[in-house]
This record gives sequence, structure tokens and C-alpha cells, in this order.
Amino acid sequence: MEDDSDPEQSSWAYLPDVCLRHVFHWLDDRDRSRAALVCKKWSCAMYSGSLWRCRTITFYGQPSRARTLEFQSALWYTKKFGKYLKHLEIKLSNPYNTPFIKKFQVIMRGLLSHLGKCNSHLVSLSIKYLELDCLIWKNVIRAQFIKNLAAFLKRMSNQLDYLNLKGARITLEEGCELLNSLSSLTNRSFISEINIEDFFSLHLSVYSSALFHQTMSKFHSLTILTFNYNCISDELLDILREHSSHSLCTLNIKCHIHDPHGQVVSGMSWANLAKRAPKLNVNFFFERVMKHDHLARILLVEIPVRSISLRSCYFSDPDWTMRPTLTNLLPAYWHGLQKLTLELNNDHELLDDELLQLILSCKRLLFLKVWAFLSVSFMERLLQNRAERKCILTTIKVRIYTAQDDSTEEERLLADIYRKFKCLIDSELNYFVITYPMV
Repeated sequence: MEDDSDPEQSSWAYLPDVCLRHVFHWLDDRDRSRAALVCKKWSCAMYSGSLWRCRTITFYGQPSRARTLEFQSALWYTKKFGKYLKHLEIKLSNPYNTPFIKKFQVIMRGLLSHLGKCNSHLVSLSIKYLELDCLIWKNVIRAQFIKNLAAFLKRMSNQLDYLNLKGARITLEEGCELLNSLSSLTNRSFISEINIEDFFSLHLSVYSSALFHQTMSKFHSLTILTFNYNCISDELLDILREHSSHSLCTLNIKCHIHDPHGQVVSGMSWANLAKRAPKLNVNFFFERVMKHDHLARILLVEIPVRSISLRSCYFSDPDWTMRPTLTNLLPAYWHGLQKLTLELNNDHELLDDELLQLILSCKRLLFLKVWAFLSVSFMERLLQNRAERKCILTTIKVRIYTAQDDSTEEERLLADIYRKFKCLIDSELNYFVITYPMV
């Protein structure tokens, strides 16, 4: 760009401020700083608050030179323009020893202290996969980090609308301390979305904790809550019904084989919550919880289920018989189920007919993802039913497991099926189907 005093300036000199800010929005920190040197107008654009509302800082365990510079730049600009920050994401990538964790804790203490003093706009904070139960988190470092984070959450409690501490893996007392920080000023919190999936350490029966129930009773406007099934109890459902039924839209519930999930939860508690929260949708994510009797205790007919994911994580167990789940359990959600994900190592049972019947019975099912032992003919039958409008699927993602190394014949048959239904697939479906040898 030419000098400001030049009477024949280029068209860039007359670019409206809103357009210039939009250009700066797509530049990284290094290019922004270089562009700001062009002229006074561009320098002013560099200081536009809208450019600094979102920031991600990644702490790399073993960084390259480029990643070290990236981190230093992100941290510097976050502090410099911290007063404009609305959305902050902290990532901890491959922490490998205690000195690194100590450095992370010290830097975070300074950053949170600075933002706590200068920022009054932060509405979203995400710090995922801290894994505070790992041995590299020595007790003193861990305690100091939690203390600093709790103090920051307390300062931001009146403005934060979203908090994501997925994968923190902390004790029940530490977890409740952090959550209580959000309501410590007024004894209630109006935050709308919390993600505490894998927030507590493994094997904890959080559902039986009076401390946890007391903590959750302070949240009065939850819209989306993401957590583990080991937190679910009649008491928690009653708390949600009493304090957040006017706002509650989504419960995302993960149930892992290593988390306690044998508690008895009343269908009446679910029914009462669903009645008071008419917009509520529940999404279940099961990992290696595949036995029918376990699932039947959890998947009660009173729950307004929108999505179900059942993943065996490549494990196989003769006790994991999926047929009764597909034929007796899941059809109960025929009126509301919109998304179904099945990742099964079902080498001991064929499920083509049962799965197809389930799909046809679910009148609102839009998304289907299946990784399982299936016959290729299943795809032809499914697409034929879709062509005849017997189901309304818009997304079909299937990985057909085979017991042979050579799946050439199956791939040829899939190609023939694609050609047969090409018009339907290209115009109406998000479609991806492959074979996958499981040997």
C-alpha cells in the first residue's frame, strides 16, 4: 500500500473498516502484525476488538521450533488483547513429565490472573483432557492449579455461559469445588452449558454423593449438560426438573464400562423431568456397555432419546448379544430416535434382518453409522427401502467387516449397488460405504 500522503492511493486505502477487519480476521498473528505496519489505518484495524474475541492456546509437550513460536505468539496476544476475549480454549497436548506440568501450571496462573483483572466479556472457557489423575501431576502442582482455576471461575461466574472441563479426571471433592466456584458469589449459577464428561476420576459412584447433588442444585438455567452416567440418580433428575426444566434442551450422557452404571433410576423420575422440560432430548453414548440386561436397566422407555451410540471398541464377547437390544429395546424409541451409531464386533451373530427392521420402525431416523459384520446385500435392501420412502435417512455411513483379507468381490458388489442407486445417493444422501477386513 502506498504512503498516506500520496494523492493517488490504491483502492485498498478506501476499503471500508468493516471489510478491512474481515480481511484481518483471516490472518494469523504473524501476518496481522506485519499488516499492521502498512499504515495508520491498518494499524488501527489490528486493535479492533472483534479480531480478538476467540483464542486457542495449545501447550505442546514436545514442541518443534514452529510450535514454540506459535505458542508464544498466542500467549502474548491473548494477554495484550485479553480485555476483548469472549471465547478461550486451552489445549494440553502430550504432557510428558512433571517439569512440563509445573511450567503449564505457572503460565496458567499468570494468564488466569491477568484475564481475571482485565476481562469482563469472557463467556466461553474450554480446558479439556487435563487428566489430573496422572502421576505427572504432583499433589502440590495439582492443588495449586485447581486453586487458581477455582479463583478464576469465581471471578468470571457472572458472565460465563459455557464451561468445558471434559477429561479433567479429578476427585469428587475437587470437582465440586470447581463447580461451586461458578455459584459462590450469589449461591446460584445461570451458566447455560457445562461439559463434565470424564470430569471425575474413574470408578467413582458420583450418583450417591450428597455433595454432588448440593452442587448441582445451584445451577438454575442449564440448557445443555454433558456428563457421565455414573452421575445419574433420581435426586439429580429431580434437581434438574426443579431448577432447569424451563431451559433444559439436551442431556449428553456417556456410559463407560469402567464407570459405575448399576444404580437403579426410576422411570418416573425421567417421566417427570420430560413432562416439565418438553424441549428435552437425551443422547446416549455407550462404550463397551453392550450386555442387554445392563442396557435395559439404563434405557428406560420414559426417556426422550434422540441419539444412541453403542461402541464395542473392537472388543468381542459372546455375552454381548445385540439381537435382543435391536429387537426389544431400541424400537421403544421409534417415535424420537434421529441418530443411531453402532460399532460392533458381532462376529458371532448376524444382525442384517434385525437392524433393517429397526431402521424401518424408527420414523424419524436421519443418521445411521454402522461398523459391523454385515452382508453386502444389506446395503441393497436398505437403499431399496430408502428409494421406496419407507425410511427417511439422509446420512448412511457403513463399514462392513469381513473375515477375509481379500474383499475384492464385496467391493465389486458395493460398486454395482452404488450404480443401481446412483441417482438417489447423489441427490439425497450423504453416503459412504466400505469393506474392512477384521483378521
